[in-house]
Amino acid sequence: MDSVKLLASLALTLLMLGCGRNSEKNAAAEAPPPTQVVHEQDVNIVRVDHPEQFPLTAAVEHAGASSLVVTGTVVPDISRTVPAISLASGRVVEIRARLGDTVQKGQLLMRVQSADISQAYSDYRKAQADSTLADTQYERAKELYQHGAIALNDLQVAQDAAQKGKVDVETAAEHLRVLGSPLDHPSGIVDVKAPISGVITDQQVTNASGVQSLSSANPFTISDLSNIWILCDVYENDLANVRLGETADITVSAYPGRIFTGRISNIGAILDPNIRTAKVRIELANPGLMRPGMFVTATFHGSKTEKLAAVPASAILHLHDRDWVYVPAGSGDRDAFRRVEVKAGGMLPNKMQDILSGLTPGQQVVTNALELQNTAEQ
Repeated sequence: MDSVKLLASLALTLLMLGCGRNSEKNAAAEAPPPTQVVHEQDVNIVRVDHPEQFPLTAAVEHAGASSLVVTGTVVPDISRTVPAISLASGRVVEIRARLGDTVQKGQLLMRVQSADISQAYSDYRKAQADSTLADTQYERAKELYQHGAIALNDLQVAQDAAQKGKVDVETAAEHLRVLGSPLDHPSGIVDVKAPISGVITDQQVTNASGVQSLSSANPFTISDLSNIWILCDVYENDLANVRLGETADITVSAYPGRIFTGRISNIGAILDPNIRTAKVRIELANPGLMRPGMFVTATFHGSKTEKLAAVPASAILHLHDRDWVYVPAGSGDRDAFRRVEVKAGGMLPNKMQDILSGLTPGQQVVTNALELQNTAEQ
């Protein structure tokens, strides 16, 4: 009996140990997999098989005037922007111009059918008839007074009525002219013409739409784009480098390599409370290439001289409206180059170009950045 009890005890122990091991295996199987860290490749690092094909050059030191580079947009000169309006209310029956068209002063823009013109012309005709009657009565009163048939007071009353009749005719005629209708060609149609020569920069009217005189939006807005404004945002810490009357160099993304010169005409007296910048206005003559809304870069030149870096113009890569150079990646890795963003300045003799920030004199750069970029994209 003792041996039987011993065997039963051993069997129970072995069964319990087996269940413990199975539970441990199940727990391990249900546990989440370990977290793996994946390192993304640096997009600014370029590796090449033959780095000797891309010679390096050192950025040289260049003494130049301090400068400030900011961004801005092209806007029309407000003093050269004029609305084309209709002083007569009515319905548009014809449109002769569209948004973006270049128009000349006096050119027909649209025609409006208006009851105001009909009423004004009716008042004008009535005033003419009343004035004619008043003149006739005045002439008759003068003859009667000369023969002693009426008193002086009656003559003066007739004279006053004749003068008031002339005033009514002049007032009614001026009303017609203000509404845009000629006196010799009465019609319920008024022609709206361009007040100045320029480009239609806004249109708020379509064919068959209604015009509510001065209470509605301007049907057309015409801007003379021969002179334009550049509005730039300058941080308050940089305002000391901007002075009224000085010139600024303007570059446009649409025309790389071309530099336009404008004059600083206004520095905003109020800062934007959100980004702490002031609006700086630059005025310049438009050569016909700049359009409202264009993105530009303005460079203000200071009076102080500072040390800048200069590299060959071919070492600068213009990509996505930014300037880049390639420098050795370092750490003994000779077949890798790193792309670094810089701010390029003006052109120098011998096809050199200023680097305003992002690079120091003596630093090595790839001589031909575009060739390296094309190789990396293959």
